[in-house]
Formats: sequence, C-alpha cells, structure tokens
Amino acid sequence: MKKIYLLLGSLLMITACDNDLDQVPPNIASADSLTDFGGVLNAAYFYQHGSVTPMAVMGDFRADNALMEEEPFPAFDRFNSDLTDMEDQFFGPLYTALYRSILSANNVIENSPDATDIGEAKFLRALSYFKLVQVFGDVPVNLTATPSTTDTSILVRQAVGDIYNNVIIPDLQDAIGALDTEIVNGRASRYAAQGILGRVYMARGDFASAESQLAAVVNGAAAAGISLQANFADIFGELNDLNSEIIFATQISSSVVDEYGFSEFWSWSGGLDTKSLLPLDASLIAAFDASPGDLRRAVTIDETVMASPKFPQTGGPDHDWIELRLADVMLLYAEALNENGASPAVSLAVLDDIRTRAGLAALDPGTLNTQALVRQAIADERRLELAFEGQRWFDLVRTGTAQAVLGFSDNNYLVAPIPISEVLASGGVITQNPGY
Repeated sequence: MKKIYLLLGSLLMITACDNDLDQVPPNIASADSLTDFGGVLNAAYFYQHGSVTPMAVMGDFRADNALMEEEPFPAFDRFNSDLTDMEDQFFGPLYTALYRSILSANNVIENSPDATDIGEAKFLRALSYFKLVQVFGDVPVNLTATPSTTDTSILVRQAVGDIYNNVIIPDLQDAIGALDTEIVNGRASRYAAQGILGRVYMARGDFASAESQLAAVVNGAAAAGISLQANFADIFGELNDLNSEIIFATQISSSVVDEYGFSEFWSWSGGLDTKSLLPLDASLIAAFDASPGDLRRAVTIDETVMASPKFPQTGGPDHDWIELRLADVMLLYAEALNENGASPAVSLAVLDDIRTRAGLAALDPGTLNTQALVRQAIADERRLELAFEGQRWFDLVRTGTAQAVLGFSDNNYLVAPIPISEVLASGGVITQNPGY
C-alpha cells in the first residue's frame, strides 16, 4: 500500500494563531528561501485528515443512515440550535483543518515553480473550500500564503455562489489543465479534479457542465487503470487502500500522528464509540430490505450489532478515507444524463455494472419510464452503494430533498453552525449562521 510520506519539517510550516485564517508560516523556512515545495504540498494533503471524521459523521449521522445515542450527540438527528454543542469534536476541527490545508496550498500556488505541484495544490484548495461551503455555507476566503493579521476584511464571510465561481470552479479547472490522468501514489490526478468538478456542478444544479466532466472520467477511466472492483467488499479496508476503483482518497497512516484527536470515522460507523454503540438507522435497514439479494448489504450493515462493518476494525487506524471512487462518478453521471433529458434507457444503463456487481438485475426503463422515476431510482442506488461513505446528507441537501426525507421545516439547518470560537476570535467580523 502506497502512502504520501509526510516530512516532519512540512508539518511545522503552519501554526495556529488567534483565528484559523490568521496562520502565518514561522521563520523556520520562509517562502523565498525554499526551492522545493514538496513538503508544503504534503502539509496541504496532511491537513485534510482533520476533515475526514467530521465530514463522515455529518454525511451519515446527520442523515438517515446512522444515529447517535448519548447526549448531546443526538443533536445530529435534531434540526435545531443544539448542533452548536458539537463544535469541539466536529465543526471546530473541520474548520481548522481545512483552512490549514488552504494556507499550505496557497504557499505552493504562490511560490512553487513546479506546475504539477501547483495543480495538486489548487485541487486541494478547491476541495477544502467545497467541503467548507457544503457544511457551513458562506465562509471567509483567503487566497494568499501571508494573510494580514491586522486587516479584518479577510474574515468577512463570502457568498457561496461567489466562492464556487471565483475559487472552487477555477481552481479545479486549473488543476485539470495541470495534472495527468495517471494516479501516482494516490495523489490528485486530472480525473480526480474532473470528478470533483462534476460533483460541484451537480451541487450547483449545472447538469450540462456536470455531464461533460463526469463523462470524461467514466469514458477515460479504463485507459487510466481505473475500474470497478469485481467484489464490492474489496473496495474497503486497509489492505484495499488505493485499489483500482479509488480515484482519490485522503490517505491515513497510523505512523503519522493525526491532528484529529477523537474517535475516527471507522469507529463511529462500526459502533466502537460509546456515544453511538448502535449507530445503524432502521431506515437504512429498510432500504436494503427493499433491495432483496443485494450483495452490498452484508458489507454495509450488520443487524446483529446494529452497526456497519464497511471499514473493519482490523487495520482501522490505517483506513484511507475515500473522497471519490468510480461507482460514485458513474452514479452522478447517470443522474446528470437524466436531468439533461436523456432517455430512461440511456441513464439507467450507466448503472448496469454497479448493479451486476451487487448481484442485482438491471433496472427496467420500461417500468422506470419517467424522469422522476429514474431520479428516485438513482437516488436509491446512491444510498445503498455509498452508505457510510459520508455522502447521504450532502446528496439530500443538493437535491433539495433533505427536509422532506428527514422531516424538518427550517431551512436554516441545512448548514451547520460556524464554530463559536471563530466568531469570538474575529471580534464578530465572522458572523454566525441564522438559527444558531
């Protein structure tokens, strides 16, 4: 299993100050004295670690795949201001980690002479801001390696649409132009950038742009050595890290100290944290009941212990977190085709290989013969394929179905609270989301 090896020196490049945007590289190695920014780029990858568990928990425990038991953690299943109690373990570490990744990426983008390094850094910066806006909505934007410690205007939250149009989409487009289709040591590649850009366009409702990006990945995958695993179980677990289906993953190693100091994602889904010993939601069981013979069931849910074995406890501290895999892209591609008016036969055919692997028959376009029926079928397939991979909540939000499916009325709770520590440290320049 190949890993991105992190130089200890690179981890010293960024230190936390009063506010997570106000982080300035110390005088250990100034940018103008460096000729190799590989260590700084490694730091940008490293800081993604701190986003993994918060995104995983948000993606499944906020939705109807998993649930909490011990107060105050059931706030994830309540849609009110109680979610602010989750700052210390989830939203604070997520916010901090992503801005640290952004700052390291900015350093590479501004100073590295290596076009590939810059492409990877732009991919990571875009991925970081994408995660931030998905979770928090409007957020501050910093695009420099040396943000001012006195000019508070940098702390003003920018509109989600502007962040997509001015940062996330341009960065991913630049990454596509700079990176190769080959995946080297699990690092960002052109197809990783195109796949994430396709997901971004889906979140924006720009289905035409999404279709072209996702089609490029689906159609070019084989030549780049990207393919579905024959056995669904062989996608997951430490021994299967960086398998042929993985387009991009945040690589994790027990030999590298993780900044996130709490229970990891595999502990939460596996029922190994005392706050949620029986995390499996009855709604997900019912979804698998509606798909008899589905081979994904035994890999995804265990009704005896009411948890998920998808990421086994054995090798847990070395499980990579899958950010993007081929089946995910195929499902998004089918969805984009359907939203763009393709026939049910064309859209549903994209799912055939995924369903065959799951031991299921192809979906019948004669029965699923309207756009609405195909849309629901693809949503159901995504849920079963990607359960406990942090996608469910964000799928419900981007498709506008979260409130109907989960039964809440206040759309303020489609985003999470900005960490209160950030609001206070900024002197109120960073504002809180409504409802919190």
